[in-house]
Amino acid sequence: MTTTGEDHTAAGRGPWWWARWRSAVLDACLALASAIECAAEGFPFARDAGVPVAAGMVFGLVAGSVLVLRRKWPIAVVLVSIAITPAQMGFLMGVVGLYTLAASELPRRIIGALAGMSLVGTLIVTFVRAHQDVVRGDLTIGDWFVPFLSITTSLGMTAPPVLLGLYVGARRRLMESLRERADSLERELQLLAERAEERAEWARNEERTRIAREMHDVVAHRVSLMVVHAAALQAVARKDPEKAVRNAALVGDMGRQALTELREMLGVLRTGEAARVGASSVVPLAAVGVAAAVAASRVVDEVGDGPSLAELEELVGQSAAAGMVVDLSVEGEVRVYAAEVEQTAYRVVQEALTNVHKHAVGAKTYVRLAHRSSEIAMQVENEPPPEPGSASSAGLPSGGNGLLGMKERVTALGGVFVSGPTDAGGFRVSAVLPAAGG
Repeated sequence: MTTTGEDHTAAGRGPWWWARWRSAVLDACLALASAIECAAEGFPFARDAGVPVAAGMVFGLVAGSVLVLRRKWPIAVVLVSIAITPAQMGFLMGVVGLYTLAASELPRRIIGALAGMSLVGTLIVTFVRAHQDVVRGDLTIGDWFVPFLSITTSLGMTAPPVLLGLYVGARRRLMESLRERADSLERELQLLAERAEERAEWARNEERTRIAREMHDVVAHRVSLMVVHAAALQAVARKDPEKAVRNAALVGDMGRQALTELREMLGVLRTGEAARVGASSVVPLAAVGVAAAVAASRVVDEVGDGPSLAELEELVGQSAAAGMVVDLSVEGEVRVYAAEVEQTAYRVVQEALTNVHKHAVGAKTYVRLAHRSSEIAMQVENEPPPEPGSASSAGLPSGGNGLLGMKERVTALGGVFVSGPTDAGGFRVSAVLPAAGG
């Protein structure tokens, strides 16, 4: 942070009421000069007033020293200067006091009233002194000179310091306002930077989650089918060589498809990572979250444009080829939806069939798809497996993230996802997606 505002003031703290030592030294010098001036002017004042010269000089010395208080009590300094004006003392104190008063934070009505009192006092004293000099014959100029001298002297002693003080005070307040605004802007920028960091971290976590979900959906289904076919191949290798050959061919095809999809996905991830690394030196911090979110979405959008509902029959056919009894029914008028809607619907059915392969081998499964006016609904329900309580005979592992990934996909599009066991002992997965994609 830059040293502004209160930090700047605290950095140069001076003695007593002074903000800086430089200000204290300046005021002390001005007070000394004013005291010397008033002491010198106290000599003719004492002579004219008939008082001891020492008393007049001491009075002037004390009165002039009041200028040291100009920053603390400017009103008192101006009042003292007005009070000693009839003694023709304190010209420096009057000028500096009016300047300090005008530059202070006091209300304008107080500044105007004290400036007016000083103007009138100087005008009267100058008029009287000039008139006395004319009467005594010290001045031989015409009578017009007395009011002219009085007016110009009073204005010259009052107007310049007041106007200069008003300008300096306004400029000081403007600088303080700008300094406070800079501090506020700096705090806001820090807050925005912290929020950008949080958004970037959230985007990175979201990206990792979406990548893991996509890889699970793309690879897990085909690998599950490969394991099922491998188990079947092991069972019929000696009894039915021809069927074993067909199963081996299916395993090979599915393995190649899984490798192709995995290679495409890893290629997208590497491309996205390289683009982010190359742009890291020029992209501002506030854009990190957006860039990360865009990179995450590219994983879904660029891998072969994703599956669609047109491939649903092929998906069901692959499960049927693996030995599952699957019944597919489609209701309503078939139409094309947004890519993300079709991909999510496909993934839900795919993951549900994968779970049947894992947990209910041999169970009859029903896949229902309903096209409605403003939404599309899908349901995958399996009956109890022929051997209750038995897990997959192929020993397929389960990470427990399939249902969670399906729910995240559906809710992200504004849909509804429900899953759970049925009364008959099977399992049902249902999802409804808005046709517009949320």
